[in-house]
Amino acid sequence: MPRTLRFITPVERTKLTATVFEQLLTYVVSGSWAPGERIPPERELCQQLGIARTSLREALKAMELVGMLDSRVGDGTFVWPRSEFLSRPLLWAFTGTDHDELQEIMEARTIIEESLAGLAAKRGTPEDIKAIGLAVQLMRDSIARGDSFIEADMAFHMAVSAAAKNGVMQNAVQLLRNLMRQWIQYKLLIPDVPQTVLKRHVTIYRAIAARKVNLARSAMRLHLEETIQLVTHVVEQRQTGTKFSSKRQPRTNGTSRI
Repeated sequence: MPRTLRFITPVERTKLTATVFEQLLTYVVSGSWAPGERIPPERELCQQLGIARTSLREALKAMELVGMLDSRVGDGTFVWPRSEFLSRPLLWAFTGTDHDELQEIMEARTIIEESLAGLAAKRGTPEDIKAIGLAVQLMRDSIARGDSFIEADMAFHMAVSAAAKNGVMQNAVQLLRNLMRQWIQYKLLIPDVPQTVLKRHVTIYRAIAARKVNLARSAMRLHLEETIQLVTHVVEQRQTGTKFSSKRQPRTNGTSRI
């Protein structure tokens, strides 16, 4: 029988999925949910957390995608042994993903990186924030030269992850981003996208540097929601053999200096 989590308290109904993900992650990492243990049923968790089932399921899916939970139809959801953490996305890196799995990876990445941005604003040291700013400048320099800035983009997100001081989520987001790497590269080939992406990163950086937790989270979510739209657009175009276009791109008024 799963243990009753008496210490669970209701969470606010804003940014619920990311908040629930962080809280459930704590139960796994701290050992409150032991390896091999079946976690409480959804109805019980929803009541204890004071949330709707949709938010809970999104958070549970993100944890399943990074290999922390194993959902078994008709039997419940179980905690994977720590040796299995992140094994599922690592396996996908070798076997490839289909369209549905790619969509789930992007959604999981959004949940995790939104949380990381908030934690970075709260916990990041001056050195951490400087590293984030340097990654932004590297992106700007790459655009000015007309070069690809995929490496600078990756460096930015990993700098944010490092500033959050949560090794489990940092490793998870690195694997998820590696799985999406080729699609991110294709996204950056779309006209006007690099400038828009730079603008979003500057906004995230400024929010983290200003220690504005909620703003950092919302800025990261906006950026990643746009990425989902762009990657979906790229996948559709590659499937139909059409050329890249900026038809669906969000408007921007140009780039900003740090």
